[in-house]
Amino acid sequence: MLRLFFIVCWAAAMLASGPVSAESTKARNVILFIGDGMGPQQLGLLSMYAHLAEECEVPDRLPAIERVIQGGTLALVRTDTSGLVADSAAAATQLATGKPAGSEMIGIDAEGNAAETVVERAKRLGKSAGLVTDTRITHATPAAFAAHQRHRTMENEIAVDILENRVDVLMGGGLRNWVPADAASEGPTQDSVRQLTGWTGRITSKRQDNRNLLLEARQAGYSLVFDRESMAAGTPGPLLGLFAVSEMQDAMTERAQRDSHGRTQPTLAEMTAAAIDALSVDPDGFFLLIEGGQIDWAGHNNDAGTLLHELLRFDRAVRVAYEWAKNRDDTLVVVTADHETGGFGFSYSGTGIPNPKPLPGKAFAGELHRPLFNFGSRESLALIYDQKQSFFQVFMAFDALDEAEQTPSSLAKLANAALPVDITEAEAERILRRTENRQYVEGHRYLGTETVPDIYGGIPEFFVYGENLRMNNLGHILGPRQSITWSTGSHTSTPVPLAACGPAEAQAKFHGLMHATEVGQALMEIVSE
Repeated sequence: MLRLFFIVCWAAAMLASGPVSAESTKARNVILFIGDGMGPQQLGLLSMYAHLAEECEVPDRLPAIERVIQGGTLALVRTDTSGLVADSAAAATQLATGKPAGSEMIGIDAEGNAAETVVERAKRLGKSAGLVTDTRITHATPAAFAAHQRHRTMENEIAVDILENRVDVLMGGGLRNWVPADAASEGPTQDSVRQLTGWTGRITSKRQDNRNLLLEARQAGYSLVFDRESMAAGTPGPLLGLFAVSEMQDAMTERAQRDSHGRTQPTLAEMTAAAIDALSVDPDGFFLLIEGGQIDWAGHNNDAGTLLHELLRFDRAVRVAYEWAKNRDDTLVVVTADHETGGFGFSYSGTGIPNPKPLPGKAFAGELHRPLFNFGSRESLALIYDQKQSFFQVFMAFDALDEAEQTPSSLAKLANAALPVDITEAEAERILRRTENRQYVEGHRYLGTETVPDIYGGIPEFFVYGENLRMNNLGHILGPRQSITWSTGSHTSTPVPLAACGPAEAQAKFHGLMHATEVGQALMEIVSE
């Protein structure tokens, strides 16, 4: 615990400029950022890359999250729910409602009752509200702020709840939960959905009925947008933007396409700017949630390169809000996480110990500096950043091969084209090795006994996501070459950082070691003032 505390305090001490004005005492607007799975270790990765990497894409080598920290208050947040370890649904529910929540519930308290969310309170008090994510708008974190369902997998019902709550701005992925079941097959229904959305790619639907929530949204007054250009054009009234059938592109793909004229998906930063533009016209103020949801997914996959780029994507969105709010006296910006994922961290080892070398200081006159361990080098940050594709993309390409071609040699070739550190064919064979008759879950469904990838000579209790174990294996093979350790393929109970800057009375509510329910209660109070 002390090590985590010092990591966060070290980040708080970084020099920054231009703090958000704190002259006013109350906040008319609240912008909440949730980096899903972003614990203090992940924040440390972002900060070390910004400050220590030889080349760095962060402006002035100062992450926007550190600007928020320097300009306001800093807290640590306990994330436990009805269990010691939080899943995203219960974790977000506690932040959204200020009440204890049960595992995998959406907007439901620990006793099983629907609880008012901060979005619903904002709407009830005449404010506007928005939800933005790079996952699906019906995914656990955004869903918990505007829906009430007994389980996070009920995304069709969640879509209905969100629409009925008339959230003013909705942007992210997840078209598949908004279109009729028949839209998945060629025919008149699919044709009408294509005409409505302009979608030319494959359309799938997860609905079990033929409700067209897009049409219902339009009839309720929503403007519908399905690509970056339409979003940027600006629209009157409430806005529903769905930019992917399921989740949006990962940060690796976004980086590769960011400067492309043909790019159709907006970035998280672009969605943040559009949401603020749409909501800020309300004289009564607004509440806006922005989720960096795929930070969590990179942690689940033990994929450090993708993790860094997801953190950078998230930080670019924070920068948009910070720059908009910094000269105002009516806007609170809060940056936190729902939980930590992966047990990520840098560590030192007894292999690859650096060679002794001379140092110019007097203490080493006539002597060489001889480290007893390998404490990691700054060059590791470049190796992490230089990854070209996510582990998920590598295995998508591998699984697309003919079965006869799905060999260790093929995997090594695909991985080495995407990663800055090569793996051997023998290591690829280890990644693909399978184990018999183990129990596991996939997509939060219990699947019983299957033959699944082997990790550590079996399946440890904390690596639970079926075929994802191949990615965990790859992460553990790369880890020693990047001084990285992973403790799990799921979540941990590590307290997460929270930074808040804005009006003095509002930001002062966040300090010390808090519980997530206390954060939710503070957000409720601020929106009500």
